[in-house]
Amino acid sequence: MNWEAEVIRKKEDLIKDTQSFLQIESVLDEEGGTEGKPFGEKVDQALQYMLKKGQDEGFTVKNVDGYAGHIEYGEGEDIVGVLCHVDVVPAGEGWTTPPFSADIRENKLFARGAIDDKGPTMAAFYALKILKDAGLKLSKKIRMIIGTDEESDWRCVDHYFKHEAMPQIGFAPDADFPIIHAEKGIIDAIVSFTYEQSEENKRYTLKQFTSGMRLNMVPDEAKAIVAATNEHDAEALKTAFEAYLAENQLTGEVKMTADGLTFTLKGVSVHAMEPAHGTNAGIHMANFLCEHELDEQGLAFTSQINALFDQDTRGQKLGIACKDDISGDLTLNVGTIRYTQNEEAKLGLNVRYPVTADGKEVRKGMERIKGTVIEKFDDSPPHHVSKDHPLVKTLQRVYEEQTGDPATLIAIGGGTYARSLEAGVAFGPLFPGRPDCAHQKDEYIEIDDLLRATALYAQAMYELAK
Repeated sequence: MNWEAEVIRKKEDLIKDTQSFLQIESVLDEEGGTEGKPFGEKVDQALQYMLKKGQDEGFTVKNVDGYAGHIEYGEGEDIVGVLCHVDVVPAGEGWTTPPFSADIRENKLFARGAIDDKGPTMAAFYALKILKDAGLKLSKKIRMIIGTDEESDWRCVDHYFKHEAMPQIGFAPDADFPIIHAEKGIIDAIVSFTYEQSEENKRYTLKQFTSGMRLNMVPDEAKAIVAATNEHDAEALKTAFEAYLAENQLTGEVKMTADGLTFTLKGVSVHAMEPAHGTNAGIHMANFLCEHELDEQGLAFTSQINALFDQDTRGQKLGIACKDDISGDLTLNVGTIRYTQNEEAKLGLNVRYPVTADGKEVRKGMERIKGTVIEKFDDSPPHHVSKDHPLVKTLQRVYEEQTGDPATLIAIGGGTYARSLEAGVAFGPLFPGRPDCAHQKDEYIEIDDLLRATALYAQAMYELAK
């Protein structure tokens, strides 16, 4: 079968359905969660959209309590899993066009979720549709599993696999081509700092400091409220902030409010798998603040951030740096900062450690931070599928047949649903040489790449289940 020709026949419908899907603002809404819609109305709307598409096409469809669902085609006892997700990270600011408009320009489809993971989810669905429309007989079931909480805590797949069978093999269309066979361990931690209450007002008092929305994103904005003892000091701090922005080629602003000086500093958000590619607004704000005469509590907090994390995305200052030949360096991201004077002082850390390393050693490094309590420590162990596994060999052959390029194996710091399976790998959608814009403003997928990925997924599904 000419897989690419089959995709071209469905091109217009594929693009139209992808746009409609991307226009659903499927960001986690914890407060809006209800029974049957645990992650909010919009995330459920996206799940229902895909399940209805499956139902309309005559696939076997199941909704597992709103946590996840599946769309299935084929016969037999064995299951080939295709693991996708409909939730997306918050859009952030600075987009050229609205982040959920699904605008097309220069043959690119722009939207939050275009590359991670709603565009690839629709590509996988159309791949399954190609097999069904062609009447191809399969000896295994292909089960497209659709999660709803991948960008946060994976509660969706945890719940799903308590009620449904685990596929023997599978892939996640949620990373890079050719094939990702190794994924680093991922730790999400909340570290709380304990300080004695401080009533003393120095020249400046840090009243509040916030940065970041998710641990798996480098924060692109930080805000701080600082009270000054007099107008002269307030003006001096304002001038110092403007100089800091200019020196570091950053943007931001400062306003006088009833609470004091309100500082806003802009950074560059990227996926936490490689925080060095972004600009952490929170760390920069701490760097600025700790150089001034803050109250004792505020100075201690900002100074610790500066001392432990400034210009260090590898955990060297924490004593947790390590690497291996399979998956590379450990990476460290300060994803969230929450500080209110005399109430809370917390950091949200995201660590991605090599497949041969041990998460317990990372915890020991965090425990060495002076005056801290680890409130949360979630460790998803590394995942690695042998290069000789039949799943890997089959996907390599499919990729090389369609692209003519070598199907090299790669490792990533990101975590995909592939690690939910004993034998699971990530397979696309990002082609070699394309910039990775996941979790960034103006996220997009090349329309030609969407079509190419669909063809690859169709053949891969067939070869794994025929």
